[in-house]
Amino acid sequence: MIHLYYFAGLKETAGKAEESLPWEAGTAADVLQWAKNTYPAFDFSAVQMAVNEEYVLETEPIKPGDHIAFIPPVSGG
Repeated sequence: MIHLYYFAGLKETAGKAEESLPWEAGTAADVLQWAKNTYPAFDFSAVQMAVNEEYVLETEPIKPGDHIAFIPPVSGG
């Protein structure tokens, strides 16, 4: 099981802030592809992924128990 977290507009599009997903093995790219297939309305053009609170590349291995956050661009004023 892995734990996914959505922020800002992604949370609104998904209709939830978090969910868990059965998982055995794969990479951040595999999780990203799952998200793209599951939530086609997400705009992933500039989304960053963090695994266990650290930004990662798509080649990062994902293992059961990991916490994955999808973080869209943030602007402030």
